[in-house]
Amino acid sequence: MMLDVIIALSPVIVASIWIFSWYAIVQVGLCVLTSLATESIWQKLSKKPVSVLDGSGAVTGIILGLSLPWSAPWYVPVIGSAVAVILGKMVFGGLGMNLFNPAMVGRAFIMLSFAGALGASAYVHPDAAMVVLTQATPLSAAKSSATLSGFPDIWALFTGNRNGSLGETSALAILIGGIFLCVRRTASWQLPVGVILGCAATSGLFQILGLSNLTILQHLLGGSLLFGAFFIATDPVTSPLTPKGKWIFAIGIGITVVFLRSFSSYPAGVMFAVLLMNAVVPLINRWTIPTPVGGPLPSKS
Repeated sequence: MMLDVIIALSPVIVASIWIFSWYAIVQVGLCVLTSLATESIWQKLSKKPVSVLDGSGAVTGIILGLSLPWSAPWYVPVIGSAVAVILGKMVFGGLGMNLFNPAMVGRAFIMLSFAGALGASAYVHPDAAMVVLTQATPLSAAKSSATLSGFPDIWALFTGNRNGSLGETSALAILIGGIFLCVRRTASWQLPVGVILGCAATSGLFQILGLSNLTILQHLLGGSLLFGAFFIATDPVTSPLTPKGKWIFAIGIGITVVFLRSFSSYPAGVMFAVLLMNAVVPLINRWTIPTPVGGPLPSKS
């Protein structure tokens, strides 16, 4: 399963290197190395078998690295990866026991601790030789301008010719990897489809009501919505087990993303939406237990 995820993330990694050059290699590399080292050290100190070869630590590092801006200082991916492994996974008992997505735990920690290194200004370098680095991210541009004057066209959003977190820019690369995961049944297709439907329906309603100046396609392609839908929401450990629960969880993420983008000071919202829905997964599983074949078990008199 972890190998499938790494293969699916390959197009996204290639796209990030094509757009951001060596910046992407440094950020993702630091996250992966730190995740593997932290997991090994923790397990050795805990006198447990070292399980870095299962690939989960590498996946956590790749996803965290792809969620960072190109300019993050070296200590940001290092601290974020260590927190992701320790607080996001190991304190719960290791792989399969964690309640929250580890990569998003690490991302939230560094977002709150190093706001300047991950804020809107961290993505822009006015004098950079690479043109894409001189532009504001699409969602930041939308927050600062009611006219969407700095918002890229749909084709640029689809191919990835724009600024943003390393892994969110190319919708094409995300779709290639995400569809591979669904075809392989490593990811439940209901989860990404539910996130996309929740976001599309809510953003369309908000546009009609005048609560958002972004179109449905701009919401879907302008930030990390697709990356979150295919590679974060589909985490089998932190998503519901029941068929109905998967739809509730996924649609809830899509709706929450649009609400956060429209009413909060954060231009993105995927990270907090995922963590909020992770928190209610145990309740969703309990509320949506399917009826056994043949009807419910007879109650004891």
